[in-house]
Amino acid sequence: MATLCRPSVSVPEYVITMEETLELASSRHADHPQLPLALRLIENTGVRTRHIVQPIEETLKHPGFEERNNVYVAEAKARVPAVVQRALDDAELLTSDIDVIIYVSCTGFMMPSLTAWLINEMDFESTTRQLPIAQLGCAAGGAAINRAHDFCTAYPEANALIVACEFCSLCYQPADLGIGNLLSNGLFGDGIAAAVVRGRGGEGIVLERNGSYLIPKTEEWIMYDVRSTGFHFQLDKRVPATMEPLAPALQDLAGLHGWDAADLDFYIVHAGGPRILDDLSKYLQVDPHAFRFSRATLTEYGNIASAVVLDALRRLFDEGGPRDRARGLLAGFGPGITAEMSLGRWRRTDETD
Repeated sequence: MATLCRPSVSVPEYVITMEETLELASSRHADHPQLPLALRLIENTGVRTRHIVQPIEETLKHPGFEERNNVYVAEAKARVPAVVQRALDDAELLTSDIDVIIYVSCTGFMMPSLTAWLINEMDFESTTRQLPIAQLGCAAGGAAINRAHDFCTAYPEANALIVACEFCSLCYQPADLGIGNLLSNGLFGDGIAAAVVRGRGGEGIVLERNGSYLIPKTEEWIMYDVRSTGFHFQLDKRVPATMEPLAPALQDLAGLHGWDAADLDFYIVHAGGPRILDDLSKYLQVDPHAFRFSRATLTEYGNIASAVVLDALRRLFDEGGPRDRARGLLAGFGPGITAEMSLGRWRRTDETD
């Protein structure tokens, strides 16, 4: 059965603190009529530090969408290969062992995808399949895990590589003064993550079932307004309350598998904000401590979009992992409003299936 191995995660070297974020918002938008609300929302995110791909002086400029995207391409090519190599090393595989590369990102655009560049740059086989996913936002980390699981189920001897590359700071829009955009300026950070799903062997989460759920008529709640200046993030005020309808979807998936979502051993979920985690604790009737990995990612890195679930999983590995065959749930949430969910058991030893 397919096993999700230890993720490799990297964040850029430039750091901005919550205090600096609040000071910048106050100085740059001093006349904004809803500034006190924006500052309160930013402070309530629970984010203490974020990492960004350029110095803050460069981040605050807007040289145009073309130049922003050029930075995205250059930084992805400069930073992704090392993260991929660590993920391969942790899974004890070579580039020649990978059958499909699933690349997820919503903060820049390339065609051909970075997958094609990686195949050439890192000497993956020319027969390696490519699956770039660009429009699932923060849910894409969960979707990548699920598509890798599906692939390895269809081809049991195959191995999949997942890569998430998010430079959210390149979407900063200085002239966009909507509350949702101001909030995003204090919430999102930059990060890269990669992980291997092995069709046979490996240590990590043996994936057993996955599913998707979309809340009807919510496609405008999280979205990009694409303009000549680039991607403008739109966030509806109802988004923080979406765990009330999504928690039953998690419960239903667990129920189909004969499990109780309230009685699992570990939880790896996307943390869009503290209320997401608080509400999941409430509606799933799970101890808040169960979401400590997701909360740590949010606190230290901010919302790094599709890379959150992989970083939260990396923290579970760093803690030593749960007992062998411990049961767990992974979930990514994003535009749609969409949930990408999976269930699996922890395997501590590298045994073939």
